[in-house]
Amino acid sequence: MNNVVLIGRLARDPELRFVPGSGMAVANFTMAIDKGLTREKKQEFESQGKPTADFIRIVVWGKQAENCSQYLLKGKLVAIQGSIQTGSYKSNTGETRYTTEVLANRVEFLEWGEKTQSSSTKNDDFSFGAGSFEDFQSIEDDDDVPF
Repeated sequence: MNNVVLIGRLARDPELRFVPGSGMAVANFTMAIDKGLTREKKQEFESQGKPTADFIRIVVWGKQAENCSQYLLKGKLVAIQGSIQTGSYKSNTGETRYTTEVLANRVEFLEWGEKTQSSSTKNDDFSFGAGSFEDFQSIEDDDDVPF
């Protein structure tokens, strides 16, 4: 069974393209998925310059791709369900490069709103004023949960 569910924040705005001939829409974006480290482990990773999140490449097709391009921005919280897809290609130097990405068949906008003129020029600006991606802080301790 090849099924994956991810919740994370967009690391960059979606890129929308259309397949020549068929005109099918395809969107690509990268999600930052928190590793769920303990407070001590997270501080250790940060002090060593190690990432505290995994960055996963996502591919979405069709109308969902168009919706992602229209409503999602860098820093927005999103959930996806799909399957892991691997591939390879030859680089210009003849080296074989391997790729891994998630082919999303369901995308849930956990924070969304239509892009505005100001938010399309400033990537870290939310249309609902939720703050920037850099300002996001995860709750480290259950005692910090407000409910």
